[in-house]
Amino acid sequence: MNNRCMGCGALFQSTNKDKPGFIPKEKKGEKLCERCFRILHYNDLKTMDIPTKNILKYVNQKKSYAFFLVDLLNINEEVFKTYHEIKIPKTLIVSKADYIPKYINKEKIKDWLRKQYQVKEEILFLSAALNRNIHSIKSTLERENKKSGYLLGFTNSGKSTLVNFLKNENTITTSMAPNTTLDYIKIPLEDGYYLMDSPGFQYENPIYANKEISFLKKLNPKGFLKPITYQLKKGASILIEDFIRIENNSEKCNITLYMSNLLDLMKVYEKNERLKNLNGIEKKMHKNEDLVIKGLGFINCKSNCVLKIYIEEENWLEIRSSFFER
Repeated sequence: MNNRCMGCGALFQSTNKDKPGFIPKEKKGEKLCERCFRILHYNDLKTMDIPTKNILKYVNQKKSYAFFLVDLLNINEEVFKTYHEIKIPKTLIVSKADYIPKYINKEKIKDWLRKQYQVKEEILFLSAALNRNIHSIKSTLERENKKSGYLLGFTNSGKSTLVNFLKNENTITTSMAPNTTLDYIKIPLEDGYYLMDSPGFQYENPIYANKEISFLKKLNPKGFLKPITYQLKKGASILIEDFIRIENNSEKCNITLYMSNLLDLMKVYEKNERLKNLNGIEKKMHKNEDLVIKGLGFINCKSNCVLKIYIEEENWLEIRSSFFER
């Protein structure tokens, strides 16, 4: 019998239901621990924190290779701060390439990542859903004369989807849930090569904290990402999932939202006071700058404008130059 959960990788144990790998004695022989079983069948999310520093310390001690996954919607300063703390040889993988709109030039994204986030290593675009560039992982290990590599990334980076594809089965608990993988899971490749799926990095103050799993399910677009453009008159706002309000405080502005098409969006006007009780943060945006909402996506400003963002936490926001052509 496999002594590890096929969902999260934790060692099975029947003594403490609050620790990883718990399975009732009468259910020994099952493939999933109780936590993973309840996530898959009942959407019952129970998070368990593994500090980012612990994962980095473990991986940096290995004479191995790292593949760091990030998707287009989760590119931000905190992600790349962690990326640069990986000291072993590494490759940056922009995952979920199947939902990047075709008109977005991937070579320009590479150049932008090198300039904006000082990425010096190889950058790959990968889609497990479309079997695109999967072979590049093994090719990289061959080129680097490494038999193994670690898969690293933040929640919703696409790690679990990739692992399920490589194993050709759906036993890894879906990555929509934070803190999914709780141990290092060996994934055999061809010719004796293998990957180690690692516990996911967690944001210091994640936007999905205390949210229902129904919200987490919405964070991943279905199919291609469908950007939505709004032309806002002064005082008009966009409500995002009824916990963020983006208000235009300039004469007019033109913005495009790059977020999951599953999120609930609503355009409202000055008389609608919804969410104005939250902390209002004013940001002066220049043409072709992005307002990043960490963990959710980003808003590209097509013109100079002043936005007032009503939001629970100011540190969810950052401003950056866009990868779109000026």
